[in-house]
Amino acid sequence: MPKLLRTLTALSFILGAALSVRPLAGQRVGFPPEEFAARRTALMDRLKDGAVILFGDAAAPAGSHFRQDNDFFYFTGNEDVGAILVMVPASHASYLFLPPQTAREKTMEGANLLDDPDGKAKSGFTDIFPSHFLDEFLARSLSRLAGRFHLRLSPRDTLDDARSETGLFDGRRARSHYNDQLSADLYRVEKLRERYPQMELRDVTPAVDEMRAVKTPAEIEALRRNGRLSAEAVKQAMLAGRPGVYEYEIEAAAMAVILKGGAKGAAYAPIVGSGPNSCILHYDKNTRRVEPGEVVLMDFGADLEHLAMDISRTWPASGRFTDDQRETYRIVLEVQKACIEAYKPGATAKDVREHVAAVLKAKGLDPRGLEGGLGHGVGLSVHDVPFGGTLKEGMVFAIEPGLYDEKKSLGIRIEDTVLITATGCEVLSAGAPKEIADIEKLLAGRSGR
Repeated sequence: MPKLLRTLTALSFILGAALSVRPLAGQRVGFPPEEFAARRTALMDRLKDGAVILFGDAAAPAGSHFRQDNDFFYFTGNEDVGAILVMVPASHASYLFLPPQTAREKTMEGANLLDDPDGKAKSGFTDIFPSHFLDEFLARSLSRLAGRFHLRLSPRDTLDDARSETGLFDGRRARSHYNDQLSADLYRVEKLRERYPQMELRDVTPAVDEMRAVKTPAEIEALRRNGRLSAEAVKQAMLAGRPGVYEYEIEAAAMAVILKGGAKGAAYAPIVGSGPNSCILHYDKNTRRVEPGEVVLMDFGADLEHLAMDISRTWPASGRFTDDQRETYRIVLEVQKACIEAYKPGATAKDVREHVAAVLKAKGLDPRGLEGGLGHGVGLSVHDVPFGGTLKEGMVFAIEPGLYDEKKSLGIRIEDTVLITATGCEVLSAGAPKEIADIEKLLAGRSGR
């Protein structure tokens, strides 16, 4: 019974972990209220007029921890269900609207910030109101809002999906007219358009993305912590990934590390592909038994303090690469390292590709079609916001070259998350071994099962 075994294995790692710090109602541990207040101020300075309206998520998903909407969290740090943020740039005021709760709701789910008499002082908002006051508040303010609302008119991103991917999946869902109902985001836009026809609706997303693409010092430190934690998780998974174990046991070894380290969970469904599954890019069933002589490809990262991490490592289950595995692995590794060498402020995808081509030519290696590039941003989302095509200091990226041969059941992917610094880049996930000698040395030290 794989599902039961998966649960028991995970529990055996997790038992004994304890939560040492309790957050304020609606507030995550890790970032002080001043961090979010500074972000609100920066956005209002850019927009100058109107009112910014951002909605938090209205319900917790069944069977998993609540994780607040990324854009809403970025400016509030608040994780109360059903929250709404209004910012008024002309007065540099910000208001949080929260649903009043019944006594039973408070007992079952805990009180939100509206119930805290010191909530305003603790959170840094100009004021906190019940959510049913929102329309009256807006109606009272219309004459001072220059005739416009700034809303998120573009798709949201999620923990695992970029804005473009969210839009793509909505399009797929709407293939059948039985599934083409408006999303909550679009419904809110239509509701505001209907209720306030005199107001111009502008998309706030480009301004938000420009801010989110460059990480603040506090975000950078949190991402460094996540890099260390996620790398250790992958390292422990490598030690667990030997012939005879199931893929879900490898997943459990990594999950135990991040949960004990304070993460809310994985940043995306962990990918543990052995043998033929190593060639399936987004394989996440993790049910197969690892066999001797195969490679194991793991793609994993933690969701820590609402920030993601993205790491991929491939290793030989038996402890040593075969000649064919070694040759393929070296090509992928050299491409990845050359990409990282080229990452610096001002670099473009063209610059990176040219550097990769020059490095592999100098080393006499056939890239087998791999060119390198800029990968994808990482932040509040694993596939973070667009960045404009040119690297800037403070941006964070994952680069993940890979080669896949289904006939040989051989997939190799090597991925690191890196921070662009003033002169180059810092590999945040460096704690997970990727050099061939380092991997084989680590695996040689595995204790018997």
